[in-house]
Amino acid sequence: MKKSHIIALVAIGGLIAFIISTSSSYSTYETFATAYSNSGKNFQVVGLLSADKPLHYDPEKDANYFSFYMKDNNGEEQKVIYRGPKPQDFERSEQIVLTGKMGEDAFLADKILLKCPSKYIEEGVEGGEYENKEYEAVGT
Repeated sequence: MKKSHIIALVAIGGLIAFIISTSSSYSTYETFATAYSNSGKNFQVVGLLSADKPLHYDPEKDANYFSFYMKDNNGEEQKVIYRGPKPQDFERSEQIVLTGKMGEDAFLADKILLKCPSKYIEEGVEGGEYENKEYEAVGT
C-alpha cells in the first residue's frame, strides 16, 4: 500500500470517530441531575415549565436575558437562564427541550425547543399535530 493511501485511511477513520462521538452526546434526553454531575458538558434536558414560579424577562433592562424554572422528567425543578429574548408563546408550550450545560446555580441554556399546540389545528380537536419552535441564544 502506498503511504498516501494509509494516510487517507487514517484520516477517514479519525473523521468517522469524531462524527460518532459528537452525535452520541445528543442521542437521548437527560435530567438536571445528570447535567449537574457532569457540569461542563452539553446535554439536552426535557421537561415542563413550572407555572407556579416567576418568569424573568425585562427587555428594557437586558433584552438577552430570560430566566424561568422548569421541571425535568424526574420532577426535579431547576432555574434556567437563557441568553436570548423570551420565545414567543413560551407560556403556552406543552413541553420544553433545552440544550446547554449546568452552571453553579442554574442550567445555562444555549437553545430552547418548544413543543406547542399548532395554531393551525382547530381548537378542541384532541390528538392534533404539534408545532416545534426552536430558539438559539445570541452569540452562540
